[in-house]
Formats: sequence, structure tokens, C-alpha cells
Amino acid sequence: MYELTDWNWSIPSQMNELMDSVYNPIVAIDAQERVIFCNSPAAIVIGASKEQIFGQPLRSFVPHSKLHRVLQTGKTEISQKFKLAGKTFLANQTVVKVEEQVIGAIAILQDISDLESISMELKHTKLITEELNTIIESSFDGIFLADGTGKTLRVNRAYERITGIKKEEILERQVVDLIHEGFFNKSATLQVLSQKRSETVVQTLRTGKKVMVTGNPIFDKEGEIVLVVANVRDVSELNQLQQEMQQMDKLQSETEIELQELRESVKKDNPYVIRSKKMQEIHHLAMRLAQVDSTVLILGESGVGKEIVAELIHRNGKRKNKPFIKISCAAIPESLLESELFGYAPGSFTGAQKGGKAGIFEMAQGGSLFLDEIGEISLPLQAKLLRVLQDKEFTRIGTTRPMKADVRIITATNRDLEAMVQQKLFRQDLFFRLNVVPVLIPPLRERREAILPFIHHFLRKQNERYNFDKQIAPAAIDLLTAYDWPGNVRELENMIERMVVTTLGKVIQAQELPEAFHRQEVSLEVESYDHKSLQEIMEYTEKRVLKRALEKYKTTRQMARVLEVNQSTIVRKLKKYQLNKKVD
Repeated sequence: MYELTDWNWSIPSQMNELMDSVYNPIVAIDAQERVIFCNSPAAIVIGASKEQIFGQPLRSFVPHSKLHRVLQTGKTEISQKFKLAGKTFLANQTVVKVEEQVIGAIAILQDISDLESISMELKHTKLITEELNTIIESSFDGIFLADGTGKTLRVNRAYERITGIKKEEILERQVVDLIHEGFFNKSATLQVLSQKRSETVVQTLRTGKKVMVTGNPIFDKEGEIVLVVANVRDVSELNQLQQEMQQMDKLQSETEIELQELRESVKKDNPYVIRSKKMQEIHHLAMRLAQVDSTVLILGESGVGKEIVAELIHRNGKRKNKPFIKISCAAIPESLLESELFGYAPGSFTGAQKGGKAGIFEMAQGGSLFLDEIGEISLPLQAKLLRVLQDKEFTRIGTTRPMKADVRIITATNRDLEAMVQQKLFRQDLFFRLNVVPVLIPPLRERREAILPFIHHFLRKQNERYNFDKQIAPAAIDLLTAYDWPGNVRELENMIERMVVTTLGKVIQAQELPEAFHRQEVSLEVESYDHKSLQEIMEYTEKRVLKRALEKYKTTRQMARVLEVNQSTIVRKLKKYQLNKKVD
């Protein structure tokens, strides 16, 4: 039998260094509840040095620790929640056995303080939504809600009472069709969509009753109408209900303001840089896909952020608390990829582990599996993957017993799978299975408006990482934003890190950028005019001139004098191109 004779287990120095580099705090105790291992992150959280902690009872430093309970019960405890040093942690705790004898226990901690904050935000959002629904349904006035195409989305009980029209008759139907079928003779919603402003009409219902309808548009950031909210009032009751309506409008306005403030606070905590219109559309699509289990195929060049989109879909869906397993099909040799995907039974082949091995489909059960570079897998393996998608089951190598696959599949590639199908390099039936919902991420050169926010984001990230305070000169930013970035966001991030760590001054200058950026400056004027209209070329040139003038002159009067135009013209142009300058 194994007997522990010394509290300090012998751990190689390399292993100590490895454990110190792990982000999660890790602590282990022996059978007498004395600390026999503690990595640096754990020592920081506990608030003492390793030398002070080693050999001492863990509960003398962490009074609320339940690690001793694992010693007593011999049972693993997963996701035990507790607070330490003002933070909230989840602890995975398990016993350590040698020859079936319990010699100690180990705990791995995960800081979930930020997740708790997000959870509170979500609960607050849900509460506000419930309050808004209550307000709508308790309103004495009828409320008619339509989308930007004129399709009926919702009516409240008061609308049914006032008009005599049941919601089952009109929901999910176009307002123009309801007019043709005689439900009412005119629509405030259609006038709002046409005029893009609030409109009021007196509407005659199919019963002959007259009601007053006021429609109000709700616009998105691009100035397009996404919703029309119409208030319906019985004309005979209008005077008596005027005071109540004013109160409801006030409550509705307050709720809208609170919701908008909440949206803005969530944006500030968002770890992703989403500035371009194209990526905002992809973000909205990812949020919708997160609510369903459809198979997703993410397409785009290397470095555009395909993995980030996959993470967005997983972390915002019903599987977010289950595993999210990522694997690059191009990074694993073909001979090993099948066993990595599906696992193998004991003794399946020479060199196999004695007890067999679970594949990533097993490890991802209940969660999501992200298969990057899906275009690199061989035709035989494509057939086996197709079976998983069709039958929702797979088989370990070396056995015939099928296993159920409760896994959401998200794939990605930078290759043209349709062309590969034509070339017989990719199975057509598998392509159809994977391409249920394609998400195409454009390269960075097609969303240049995102380059500057990315530069600031990565600069701030590297400054925090290395405790620097670097800045980038405007001329250098011009070169960076004009570059095509064939390696996309990944290349941009690497370049910012390179300039932060290699330049000597506090400000990164244009001449310090690699030669490739200066070569492109020579041909910038000609290349920038490709496929552009005359108006676009003029605006492009005008904006560059104004930017250079902004850097050189202190006031708009000076700029106007040098450029030989009126000061009001300079102010108007600066506002048009969203360039800031104090008016003087």
C-alpha cells in the first residue's frame, strides 16, 4: 500500500513552472488537509506567498474551502461556487488516489465574477421586457405593431375589444391585404412606412365603427424603419382617455430609454470589435442562429474571425453551458484525425491506449463542435462525418456499437467547397448537409471602416499586456488603414504587437512600418480609384485633404484660408466626413 510520509510531494521543477503558467488557480492538500501544492495564480488569490501556504492547513487561509469534504466523501464535486478575495469562483474538486488509497485532494478554480455580472444584466433585461409586455397588455388603448414591411406582428387585448377584430385573423398578415379584405378602409401603418414619420388617420372598421389610429415609426441605426407602433382609440372615448394615454406614453418612453441604456452598457462590455455594417449584420445573424440548432458553415479567408463567429453562436445559445470543442482538420495528420473525431476502443490498433480513448464527438456531447478547415478532410472520412449528420450517431474505431451524437456542428473553411464538389474532391451530399446556413465573413479589405477600431483595440490590448503607453502617429494610421491586409484581422493584430514591442519611442511613426506599407503608398492613389465612381473618387480625395489639414492647422479659419473656401464649407465638410475640429 502507498503511504504518504512527507507533506511535500516531489514535483519536478518543469511541472511547477507549467502549473504556474496556467491561468486557473490550482491548490492541492494531503490527507491531513495540509497544502502540498499551490500554483502562483492560487497564491495571488489566497493573498499569501507559496512559502507561507505550503504545509499549512488550507482552511487557515481559505475558511470557506470545502476541499476537505472531498477527502471525507471520496466523491468528486464539480462547479462548487464560493467567494474569495472579493471574487466569485467555481471549484472543480476531486480526490487523489494511489492504489485505491486517498492521499489527498486537488481543486481547480475558475473566476466567474464577470459572468455573474453579465447574468445580472440579462436578468435585468428580462425584467424590463416583462414590464414592457405588461404595460402593452394593460393599456386601455389598442396597440397594433407591424414590422418594416407592413406585416402585423402583435395586437393587444384592448385592440380586439375596440375593433372587434381577433388577433388570429390578422397576425403575420400584410396590412395592405387586410385593407383589400375589408377589415378597415385605410392604415396609419402604411402612411408611416411611406412618409417615414408619425401619421394619424381616422379609420372605418368593417363594422362601420370609427377609430383614431396614430402610427409611430421606430428606426434602426441606418435610418430604416424596423417597427411601426400604432395606438388605436375609440373616437367617442378620446377625451376621457387623453390623460391616461399621456401617462402610458410617458412610461413607454422611460422604458425605451432604459432599454437603450442597457444596450449601450452591454456594448461596452462586449469583447468583440464590431464596427462595420457587414459585421453587424453577421453578428445579428449569429445571434439568431444561436437560438436554433441548425448546422452552420462559416466561409471566409484565413484570419477573418471564423472561430469568433462560431464562439458567438455557441455562447449565446441553449448549449452555452455545455462544452465548446474546437479542432482544426488541417492541423491533425489524416491517419490520426478519425481517431480524434470518433475515438477508439481498447486494443483497436498498435499503440492504442489500454482503456481506449473518447473522441471529440463524445467530449462535446450536449455542446457544440467547431470543425475548422473542413475542406481538408479526406473523402473516406467525409463519408463517416456524413453519417453523423444524417443519423446523429457515430462509432468508435474498433467497435460496432453506435453512440448517439447530441452535438451541434459548426464548420468553417477558406476553400471553395462548391468548386471542390465539381472537382470530385468533396462529397456533394456532405456539402448540402453542412451548407444548411452559410455565413460568409468578408475580408478586412472589404470592411475598411473596421480597420481603425481594430488598430485602437489591439494597441490598447498590447499596451495593457506589456504595461506600455504606446501611440500611433496619424501618418502611420493612414498607411495601416490603406493596406489590404491579406492576412486579415490576424495579420493586423500581429503587426500591432510587432510595432509595439520593436519600436523605441512612445509614438509609432510611419517610417517605422515595414517596407510593404511604403510601397503601397506610392501606388495608393491609382489603386484606390479602381472600381470607384467619379463621385466616390472626389469624396475620397476631399476627405484625405481635410484630414491632412486637420493635422497641420489649429482652426477651421486657418484651414479655410489655406484651402481658399468659406469657413462654413470647412465646418460642413468636417461634419460630413465625421472629422472633429473645434470651430474657431
